[in-house]
Amino acid sequence: MPEITELSLEELKKYFRDLREPEFHAVQLFNWIYKKGATEFSSMSNLPKGLRKNLEEKFSLHNLELIKSLRSIDGTEKFLLRLKDGGAIEAVSIPFDERVTACISSQLGCRFTCSFCASGQSGFKRNLTTAEMLGELRYIKNNSLRRELTHLVFMGTGEPLDNYDNLIKAIRVINSPEAFNIGARRITISTAGVIPGIKKLSAEGLQVELSVSLHAADEATRSKLMPINKKYPLKELINACAEYIDKTNRQVTFEYILIKGVNSDLQKALKLSKILAGLNCKVNLIPFNPIEGLQVETVNKLEAILFRDYLAKHGINVTMRRERGRDINAACGQLRLRYA
Repeated sequence: MPEITELSLEELKKYFRDLREPEFHAVQLFNWIYKKGATEFSSMSNLPKGLRKNLEEKFSLHNLELIKSLRSIDGTEKFLLRLKDGGAIEAVSIPFDERVTACISSQLGCRFTCSFCASGQSGFKRNLTTAEMLGELRYIKNNSLRRELTHLVFMGTGEPLDNYDNLIKAIRVINSPEAFNIGARRITISTAGVIPGIKKLSAEGLQVELSVSLHAADEATRSKLMPINKKYPLKELINACAEYIDKTNRQVTFEYILIKGVNSDLQKALKLSKILAGLNCKVNLIPFNPIEGLQVETVNKLEAILFRDYLAKHGINVTMRRERGRDINAACGQLRLRYA
């Protein structure tokens, strides 16, 4: 039975037209599912009984099942959720002042096996469907402490641009005023550097934020940390990002995890400032979040500050990410890995 949340608003309107039902029922249905958090068709009281019966017979409204949840002292909540086929994915709610950011997964596992990340350690299984990605948000909205969402990052398990079509369809629903109504500029896609996806995204006309996991300023170091660099080399990636900036007139954020003895000395900072010179970009420095089983060491606070200040002195717009959820292993893939 197909998932009702696989359908866009326009697809639902067409379905209702074919039933000779008023199109406004599609808007009502979207409101029930995404705004009011309905988990079954029978609760949608302003839809005609006959239409509710039709929907129950033709569609599923599947709700992800909680396997385990963790709550940090800083308010961050992490949810391990079971899919229909038994697979497990992670979703995170991160409150900060008036903002509540949802961090969701786009794949079951990851094929890119970055050396510092837990997401790919158990291998790649499959892409998540549009309905499953929307299901993560529905779960957070219905079950997190704050029960609200202001921002969204596709920065959980998986590579979003490796699941391009499902990702874009989900974003258009998330952005819809009839659904979650999260502004496009409050939605961030984080990529390990899938160049064809970056080029396609530049033509979508979406005002979403693009975040690129860089983590190195030379080919050899990046290939060591991120095998994807062998397919999409650093030089070509920077060129693709420059084209994206020119086409969209949008700033790109480069994520840079500081790893002791690998990419954190001032010589690396100099290289980074050189390859990003002249780009409309921002560097987001991230202290490495230790992961059990990975022989990777984080830098201390002073080293991180020196790296940041060096970039700033060389004209790079740079920020330091505030650590969230460290006490609950909030880095991508850690909870799922322990469960597996």
